[in-house]
Amino acid sequence: MGQIVKLYLDWRLTGDHEWLRKMWPKAKRALEFAWVSGGWDANCDGVMEGAQHTIDVEFYGPYPLAEAWYLAALCAGEQMAGALGDLAAAEKYHRLYRQGSQWTDAHLFNGEYYIQETKGIPRDQIAKGLLGDMGSLDTEHPEFQLSEGCLIDQLVAQYLAEIADLGPLLDARNMRKTLQSIYRYNYRKDFYHYESVELVFAVNDESGLVMCHYPPGKRPAAPFPYFTCILAGFEFQVAVHMLFQGMISEGVEVIANVRKRYDGERRNPWDQAECGHHYARGMASWAAIQALSGFHYDGVEKTVAARPRIHRDNFRSFWSTPTAWGVLSQRRENQNAHFSLGIAEGSLTVLSVELEWEKKSSSSARLGGKSLEHKLRPTANGVRIALLSAVTIKAGEELVVSS
Repeated sequence: MGQIVKLYLDWRLTGDHEWLRKMWPKAKRALEFAWVSGGWDANCDGVMEGAQHTIDVEFYGPYPLAEAWYLAALCAGEQMAGALGDLAAAEKYHRLYRQGSQWTDAHLFNGEYYIQETKGIPRDQIAKGLLGDMGSLDTEHPEFQLSEGCLIDQLVAQYLAEIADLGPLLDARNMRKTLQSIYRYNYRKDFYHYESVELVFAVNDESGLVMCHYPPGKRPAAPFPYFTCILAGFEFQVAVHMLFQGMISEGVEVIANVRKRYDGERRNPWDQAECGHHYARGMASWAAIQALSGFHYDGVEKTVAARPRIHRDNFRSFWSTPTAWGVLSQRRENQNAHFSLGIAEGSLTVLSVELEWEKKSSSSARLGGKSLEHKLRPTANGVRIALLSAVTIKAGEELVVSS
């Protein structure tokens, strides 16, 4: 399901419709694999209930991590199907997303975070290929379940949905409350008196977020593996999600704690180990730049958006897309505002720029000293500078917008 969202993100970044058209039949089959007999969503109601293999074991019954990934894939699938004229698929994905999202908020959100509704399944009713060799032997009374624990990556799908600009997968208030609960329950100031039964990557005076917190009396006799672990890649993704949701101090603190543990003296700063060295999940840290800068490029619409979440009156940041990278800046003083997008390498085609500025009556847009004809249009959260024709910004050039 995560790969479906990544496919969507690559399409939006590149705007390559022909590539998407070639990939779509395979992506559609992958998404709809959820509906096979004995599969994840065999009754096709928008809720994953089958044997869901994550964190090295199978989870049985509706489980927030996998369900949110499913909702994200349905959202992304709807957008891609619609763009390619596959309207029947788009309508079905939309319906399942709405059903699944509403059901999840109503049944899995406990007022503080999302939990698992554990339901055993007879082994002969599970589709071939959905059982690994590390899960519970008794699928009707499974061990290694999340149950009522507060899982660090229960909303990892929303983290990627933010990057892909898919919008909220579940109730926004519930998701924000969940992030607050993760910070409240999973955060430890130190590990002097903490016992980890699996991988140990934090000790003594170090701080961080543990994988799962169980309320008193709610921990299963045999929880899922790694529930006591502290793993940097998981911390990065939830920290970036916090940044996207405006929880700046919390998100920065989580990232800072990881960097303190991997400071070059305690551990290798270029090797945030998890299940082996140089583990890829740590690359989630890259998205902190996007979250704080609010930079987003849509290659389909040829739109650049910049919504800095810190230092909004005097902001400067690195940015990148598949075809270019450079530096953006924003300055606001009194009634005046200026935005620039400079390119160091590559090229970028732009048709419009969206900024979180106060509504303006006039504006200017220039590229290489040349004025660009445009229209200034209000949006829900600011303004859009819509150029009358697209421009391609090349290395060494800078697009400047002022009002």
